[in-house]
Amino acid sequence: MEEIDLKKLFLILRKRLWVIILVTTLCTAASGLISYFILQPEYLTFTTLMIGRPQEYKEKMEYNDVLLNQKLVSTYGEIAKSRVVAKEWMSNLGLSLTYEELDKKIDVTLVKDTEIIKITVKDKQGEAAAQIANEIAKVFMKHVARIMNIENIQVIDRAEVPLKPEKPKPAIYMLIASVLSIMLSIFFIFVYEYFDNTVKTQEEIENYFMLPVLGVIPKVQ
Repeated sequence: MEEIDLKKLFLILRKRLWVIILVTTLCTAASGLISYFILQPEYLTFTTLMIGRPQEYKEKMEYNDVLLNQKLVSTYGEIAKSRVVAKEWMSNLGLSLTYEELDKKIDVTLVKDTEIIKITVKDKQGEAAAQIANEIAKVFMKHVARIMNIENIQVIDRAEVPLKPEKPKPAIYMLIASVLSIMLSIFFIFVYEYFDNTVKTQEEIENYFMLPVLGVIPKVQ
């Protein structure tokens, strides 16, 4: 019984193979066109800073370093995205961005198990992303030293101009589109065949009605 069912499934797919090929080709081509010509590239770069703890935190270093680091990186992130810092570096670069745009463009994180702050910037242009990251680091260092009373702040890695965009990734998008289109095509083919109750072949008449076929009228052009 399983062999007959598998054979039927194979025959159904072979009969509708053109549907799978057509849908897969169209979806893959559409994904490629959207990736190359519609979606705007997004470049990503980052700069890293070594920041010592503030004077008032030095006595608490051995108490709970994990919670302390989390608290500090949250503080540093808010300072980096603050209006004071943002207005200064945007003025230096001649930019004007809303707070929502800044929140999507800039991310401040703490490198795991270190005291290194990583400032990540995303932009539609690689050179602009590197300029923004380096300028933020410069302005941030000045303000965090004043606000948090920190003296030992150093830049470890300056942001470099990314050679390739982080997004989009046409090859991955096209591969995903092709796989999904094949799966959806097969699904809809089986759904269509399931609800199609018409009789098309001699074998279907013998199987469904248990009657012998006495004659067949050929199709004539």
